[in-house]
Amino acid sequence: MPYRRLPNTDVARIKALETAISKDGSRENDTLVIQYKSIQNASNFLLNFRRVHQLYLQSFEAQVKSSKKYQRQVKMARLYVSHFIQVLNMSVLRNEIKAEHKKLYELDTEDNTVPDLSGDAALLKWGEAIIKGEDERLRSGGVPIYNQTIAKVKVHYSIFKEAYFNQKTFQNNTNRNLEKVALMREKADELILDIWNQIEEVFVDYPPTDKILKCQEYGVVYYYRTKEKKALEAAKMQKKISFND
Repeated sequence: MPYRRLPNTDVARIKALETAISKDGSRENDTLVIQYKSIQNASNFLLNFRRVHQLYLQSFEAQVKSSKKYQRQVKMARLYVSHFIQVLNMSVLRNEIKAEHKKLYELDTEDNTVPDLSGDAALLKWGEAIIKGEDERLRSGGVPIYNQTIAKVKVHYSIFKEAYFNQKTFQNNTNRNLEKVALMREKADELILDIWNQIEEVFVDYPPTDKILKCQEYGVVYYYRTKEKKALEAAKMQKKISFND
């Protein structure tokens, strides 16, 4: 026999509730298939569940849309910060800048490699450090680095920094709305389970295949093994032939 399974996505939960509500007042052999109270509870719940789910989808879409632009801004900021550090290290190797001045940038005086900038948090940290370090060195009478100039680094870093916190806001909004949806799932499943049990009870004495077909009309979802699926298709075809005759 096929087995019944509750919806495992929010879209499926909404569809199951909508299908049940659309059958409000439906009877089989003078028996009300779904109790009015259950329909009313489902209707009230669905109104809020659909609204919260829509808010989640909107916030997630906004996050994804923002992310595409954000990744370009991250790439440019990383390029400028990385290149500035490389030029700084080369200036030290050429004795144009004293090695001890690298401390102003929070850089190791003995290490001439570029710090790991792969993470956004690391880029945020090192961008801030080199801007602060260059400003301090210039205030002490140091000669500016011209390629890349700190001014260009500041422009791309500030764009990245603003976008970074904006992106965090988008992510927080999405997570908050997702949490609201998650908190409502248990109630949704409870309502659907109650309604599906009522539906199956009405058709409990029907032949197995007829029972499944009738319950599916009311939104109950069954999963079939390969042989069961073929048998169901054959039954549907037979019913269609009989109807046409």
